Amino acid sequence: MAQRVPEAISGIDAMRGAGQVRAKGFWSEAWGRVFKRPAAILSIGWIGLVAVTAVLAPLLANAHPILLERIGDKGEVLSRSWPLLENLTPTDLLLLLGSIVAIPWLLPTWGLPRSQRLTILVAVSIQAGLSIVILGLLREWLGSAERSESLRQWSREMASPYIASAVVAAIAAAVVIAMPLTQRRGPRVLFAVAAALLVTLAVGSRWQSRLTNFERYAEEEATGKIRAVYTVIPWSPEYVRSDMALARPASKVFERLPSMQGTPLGARPLYLGSDSMGGDVLSQMLWACRLSISIGIVSTGISLLIGVTLGALAGYFGGRIDLLLQRLIEIFMAIPVLFLLIVAAGVLPRNTYVMMAIIGCFSWTGAARFTRAEFLKLRRQDFVQSAQAVGLPLRMILFRHMLPNGVTPVLVDASFSIAAAISVEATLSFLGLGPDGQASWGKLLSSATASTGTFVWWLAVFPGLAIFLSVLSYNLLGESLRDAIDPKLRKAAH
Repeated sequence: MAQRVPEAISGIDAMRGAGQVRAKGFWSEAWGRVFKRPAAILSIGWIGLVAVTAVLAPLLANAHPILLERIGDKGEVLSRSWPLLENLTPTDLLLLLGSIVAIPWLLPTWGLPRSQRLTILVAVSIQAGLSIVILGLLREWLGSAERSESLRQWSREMASPYIASAVVAAIAAAVVIAMPLTQRRGPRVLFAVAAALLVTLAVGSRWQSRLTNFERYAEEEATGKIRAVYTVIPWSPEYVRSDMALARPASKVFERLPSMQGTPLGARPLYLGSDSMGGDVLSQMLWACRLSISIGIVSTGISLLIGVTLGALAGYFGGRIDLLLQRLIEIFMAIPVLFLLIVAAGVLPRNTYVMMAIIGCFSWTGAARFTRAEFLKLRRQDFVQSAQAVGLPLRMILFRHMLPNGVTPVLVDASFSIAAAISVEATLSFLGLGPDGQASWGKLLSSATASTGTFVWWLAVFPGLAIFLSVLSYNLLGESLRDAIDPKLRKAAH
């Protein structure tokens, strides 16, 4: 094949930019180098699979039927209902709706830069998450037996949940709108108001907890009172049966016995077997993806917020402030987070929020040290001194001008922090000190040795493999990103 000869251009055309290729941005070039590594691609694929499973877990594994038809004496359909949709929690609804909105919003078809779109999405996600947490705590507080009868009666009225949800959601939305996150205010206001409305409707419509009796479906289906259509995995993590404890993989619970109406009662398979309590392993594996990824991301986000702020102050001011903050960092580095979590499990409520807060508030030292080192190099740069000379506020100098130029090592460290948080959660759950009432890979792994002392291989292989792949994927992704942004490592590789 003949080699293509480039066309000659004049000097005037060259001055006008003819034949020039637009340079890529720093992060576009870095991610381009990351995607050239097969290990990084596999890691991103596994992390994406865990994230998608965490969002779709209620639709993939649920013992509530998708469609339930009440059958009369003559075989006619009396009514239809959708128990699976009716029993979705506010968190389930918001995750599903948020994922549907987030995918097109991040596509390059909007006028805003990708960084601003991502900033708005993260801010609105934090707004919705905090609203859900606060409203959940408020519902528990109002429903407590220690509250007065008038408060409990007020919480049971039809309009009260919507009023409480609207007030909390409006306050969270006002905070997001007031924060100078992006240059354009319109999209931020639109998304914050939309998130507040969704939180109000989701929490208000599902304020009262529903009683769950999964056995009722099987009993009524066997007597021919209902016809039910289930999802792919017709089990929920909280659905346990004593007669199927330690059932082997690929076994079935219900035989295809004909009901009173002559319709065969469908068998429910146990694709990965059951645990010692009689719960389906696969459904717990899928629902545990939500706990794993939320622990990692939220706790790392808290640690980044604290570490970047303190590290920026230490690196920018130096002197006595740097000395004081360095001593504070050394004190927190000496605290063993795992042992602190074990002690907290015996004193504080054992839930996900407490675990996230403790991991985040005591694992920020790495982010603080990286940020301090970068800010010590940047504070004498010309653009920083120019910002100081024109009288810009300190927050703008630190977080709008200096932080984007020094955040690279912190983001690489965040990937390793997520892997460490997943390992800590799995360790606590293995010891029986994890969040109560939630499926966990570590909790399943702890059941691998039954009470009789026999080894249950499927309870060791599948949860252990999930933990191993998740931690390995975040570590490989962090190493690939570190090599892609560090010119010394790139030069050594070549």
